[in-house]
Amino acid sequence: MTDLVRVQVTFTSPAGDRASGCTGESTATAKVSLPEPLGDRDVIVDNYTRFTAEGAEPPALRLCGELGCTPPATGCTPASYEQALTAVDAPEHTYRNSERCDGKWLVLDFSWRTGPACDDSTDPACSARLGDRWFFRSKKSGWEPISRTSAGGCRDVRREEPAFPSSLCRSLAPLSSALHPSYPPPSASSTPGARSTATATP
Repeated sequence: MTDLVRVQVTFTSPAGDRASGCTGESTATAKVSLPEPLGDRDVIVDNYTRFTAEGAEPPALRLCGELGCTPPATGCTPASYEQALTAVDAPEHTYRNSERCDGKWLVLDFSWRTGPACDDSTDPACSARLGDRWFFRSKKSGWEPISRTSAGGCRDVRREEPAFPSSLCRSLAPLSSALHPSYPPPSASSTPGARSTATATP
């Protein structure tokens, strides 16, 4: 990509050899020379860390975050919903099933595949999935998680945030038990190694 400058930094240190006695760590500075002026291009260091001149005071560069150098504005948009999924650490390849949003508050239902990678829609293993429901409030930095639940209605979220508007949650149906199964704790009789005894009174 012509709008990027890629920098690879490689270093070696005897600290990797614990027997050498050199086990301390310190910060070091590496100077990089480019064959031509950087201009308005971004810099990527070691394939992952990205810096941009946008919004920075020259000659400094600004470190970009997980959502890129220009995160989406908080709102009722697909890009903003993706930020909400990141905020709750949703699994990779998550599907958004439904969104209820008014710009200040958000309800997000999503699910993810749990079975093998296959395309046989008749095989239950190929369509197996789990799901979740999260509630969010709008912040300058993005959607902020409030609570999660599998229940319908507003009770759970209003317990955490009484200001959450009932218009967004009043008609919510509970999540399917297939998407959000609940497992009761094992009883004493089903505990491995447990034995039941009976006594008789003569």
